[in-house]
Amino acid sequence: MSPDATRAPARLHAQQTAFAAHLRDPDAAPAPDGVEERRLQVYRELFYNSIQGLLANNFPVIRALLGDTRWHALVRAFYREHRSRTPLFPQIGREFVQCLEHRGQADTDDPPFLAELAQHEWVDVALSLDETDLAAIPHRRDGDLLDGVPVPSPLAWPLAYRWPVHRIGPAFAPRTPPDAPTLLLVLRDRTDAVHFKQIDALAFALLQALHDNGARPPAAQRTGRELLHALADSAGAYDRARFVAQGAALLDQLRVRDAVLGAL
Repeated sequence: MSPDATRAPARLHAQQTAFAAHLRDPDAAPAPDGVEERRLQVYRELFYNSIQGLLANNFPVIRALLGDTRWHALVRAFYREHRSRTPLFPQIGREFVQCLEHRGQADTDDPPFLAELAQHEWVDVALSLDETDLAAIPHRRDGDLLDGVPVPSPLAWPLAYRWPVHRIGPAFAPRTPPDAPTLLLVLRDRTDAVHFKQIDALAFALLQALHDNGARPPAAQRTGRELLHALADSAGAYDRARFVAQGAALLDQLRVRDAVLGAL
């Protein structure tokens, strides 16, 4: 084998590395030798526009809120600086969220709620992509939610935010967070429709308890009544019977919405 042949893989790797660096940051990374500028321009536009278009579809509120100049600057920064850990195009939105969570506000003019708003917008896409088959999860749709073990839907996510992310948009961009957190239930029902609903502290705590309970070994799982008793004690409820009655009604509502699939 000739010396040129043995050096070919190393040269190819160097060319590919230089080409990728140039596409990410044309202003700072020179183009590899021997590539026509016209062709480079086609690649620069094709790669950037593909990423930008996907993110604009995944994050329409952020796109509208920031406007053209700030939006493209943000996408350019993501494209230039973030090292994605997935080769899957549909997961690029999750990488964008992670980039914003680590980016912070230092030396940027990002809105203070930007990372939370991005996470809120990505939830819709993430639930739509989730391949969980609810019919394959053991449960009785009409099971007893108090004396049986309630089965929460893995596609029902209780989420807490510092900012009122469900209200933020071009017409409402707060600079300081409210005193109370924003608690949301985001779920995909049996028809595969995704819903967002603001919930109170009891519903949030109950949903968290249901998911924690479902993660336990079957022998250690609590009934709905036992979960409500524990919640009543932690909340310092002075009337446990009334608390359990309210919780039972809430469990029924969650079953109607498909946030609870049934019971075991």
